[in-house]
Amino acid sequence: MRILVVEDDTDVAGFVVKGLREAGHVVEHAANGRDGLFLAASEKFDAIVLDRMLPGGIDGLRLLETLRAQDNQTPVLFLSAMAQVDDRVRGLKAGGDDYLTKPFAFAELLARVENLARRGKGDGPATKLVTADLEMDLLSRGVRRAGQKIDLQPREFRLLEYLMRHSGQVVTRTMLLEGVWDYHFDPQTNVIDVHVSRLRQKIDKPFPLPLIHTVRNAGYMLREEQP
Repeated sequence: MRILVVEDDTDVAGFVVKGLREAGHVVEHAANGRDGLFLAASEKFDAIVLDRMLPGGIDGLRLLETLRAQDNQTPVLFLSAMAQVDDRVRGLKAGGDDYLTKPFAFAELLARVENLARRGKGDGPATKLVTADLEMDLLSRGVRRAGQKIDLQPREFRLLEYLMRHSGQVVTRTMLLEGVWDYHFDPQTNVIDVHVSRLRQKIDKPFPLPLIHTVRNAGYMLREEQP
C-alpha cells in the first residue's frame, strides 16, 4: 500500500515510517501541514497517518477538512497526543476515520492503517500488483512469475513492490533511495545496483523475457516490452 505520514516530530515520524516500510508499504513523509496537504491533494494514497498539531500554518484538522472539501476520501488515521474525548470527537467529525493516541504500540497502528485502507477500497482491497506475467500478493507477500513461486528477501520484496507500483515509469536512484531505503541522501554505495542485480537473477534470468530494464543515465523501469 501507499501511505502518507504527516508528522512533525522527527523521532515519531522516523519510527512510524521505518515500521511501515519494513511491513512492505511504500511511505511518503511530510513534516508540516502545508507539505502534507500538497502531497495528499496531488498524489494518490491508500491511507494517511495524520498528526493533529502541525507547523506550517495548517494543522491536522484544517488539512483534513480541506481534503474532504475537495472530495478526497482517502482514509485518515489521526495520531495525536491530544487524547481527551473532545479531541477525538473533533478529529472524527472533521472527517477522520480513526483516532490513535500517543504513546502507541506500532502493531496497533499498523493494524488500524491496513484495516482502514482495506475498507477504503469499496469493492474490496486491491491486494495484488500485476505486470505482464509477474504477480505480487500484498497480503501473503508472495511473488509468482508465470505461475512459478519466487522467494524474495524483505528488501527485495520492497524494491520489487516499488518498481511494480511505478510500472512503465522511469524510477530514479533518488526515488529508490528514499522509497525503499529511507535515505534522503546518496550514500555513494552500489547498494541499489547490488539489489537490482539480485532481483534480476530471480525475476528475469529464469524467464525468456526480461521485465527490469536499465534506462541509461536515468534509472530503472519495470515493463513488459523492451524499452
